[in-house]
Amino acid sequence: MTRKDHYYNKAKQEGYRSRAAYKLKQLDDLENVISGGDTVVDLGAAPGGWLEVAAERVGPQGRVIGVDLQRIKELEMPGGTDRIETIRGDMTEDRTRDRVTDAAGGSVDVVVSDMAPNMSGEYSLDQARSLHLARQAFETALDLLDSGGNFLVKVFDGPDVDALRADLEEEFQYVRATAPDASRESSSELYFIAKGRLTGPVREGDELEVEIIDVGSEGDGIASIEGYRLFVPDTEEGDVVEIRVDDVKPNFGFAERIDQD
Repeated sequence: MTRKDHYYNKAKQEGYRSRAAYKLKQLDDLENVISGGDTVVDLGAAPGGWLEVAAERVGPQGRVIGVDLQRIKELEMPGGTDRIETIRGDMTEDRTRDRVTDAAGGSVDVVVSDMAPNMSGEYSLDQARSLHLARQAFETALDLLDSGGNFLVKVFDGPDVDALRADLEEEFQYVRATAPDASRESSSELYFIAKGRLTGPVREGDELEVEIIDVGSEGDGIASIEGYRLFVPDTEEGDVVEIRVDDVKPNFGFAERIDQD
């Protein structure tokens, strides 16, 4: 039995709307993208297979919002569907993004996208369109995600995919590329898993002058950049030092002094 037949039949037997549900299951099992209580936005959500899995993973305290240009038929889930909302619209339009933000009640924890272009049969064209959709999803994720949030997006492998990964690495703490077993054997699908949305005012490699305003419990000095904390060893409160940022986390970072002999 081919993988296509296996996952198609498995979806029918287990009541999922599409075989794609197993892609999200496998990707989430791999990297724990979705947690209980999260608010998740699913871009290109029709027919709803990823919505079903996301709703299972967030649990009764979470919320799942599906967006697609096509109508998404109402889902039936154990425990009810109060935590699921579907929106028909184009995420490149401000009014659709506003509707999603309103539905979420603010920023969200996870954005996922399994969007794919209408296939022309010419791979170079289809790959370029796929990359365009992935970048649209990326821009949407940057607008919606809270600090530390996660992003999962599909793209067809090919030219400029490495550039997309580099851009993801600028905005997230961790990025991984993978292909789940549930993808068809002949597929060129590649999924980027990006974790830990970085929203602070500094990036790794930045050099700047800072004042040490406090000392942490481990003895490292603490500088504040627009409310973002940087830990700097070998400093004391009141020092004004030149530093280079070594590591950036969603809510704090680490730096080293560069003004010492």
